[in-house]
Amino acid sequence: SSGINAEYGEGNGEVVEQDGKKFIKFYGMSSATAMQKHAGGVANYRTSEGKTVLIPYKGSIHNTIQDILGGVRSCCTYVGAVKLKELPKRTTFVRTTQQLNEVYGNKSINKTD
Repeated sequence: SSGINAEYGEGNGEVVEQDGKKFIKFYGMSSATAMQKHAGGVANYRTSEGKTVLIPYKGSIHNTIQDILGGVRSCCTYVGAVKLKELPKRTTFVRTTQQLNEVYGNKSINKTD
């Protein structure tokens, strides 16, 4: 399974339970885990380059797909695109590297946020 769907049941990863929590065993194809599973082990002339990690299991990917589709629909509405192929004509895409919006900082109204 790829990284984008690894944490979901549809990723076909091995579900592992630790301390009452479910995780998916995720490994790269150059890891010792992959080489053991698919090639019978790490050959003497090679070394494993990848790693094996446990990532939190999120169940079905259905709700996440619905969230993504809702975001795409909203985007199309904002820019007036009736079809996806109209997006490049109606928008200017900007590459960003910042993944956290710090504009509002910790100014939450609710005490639980």
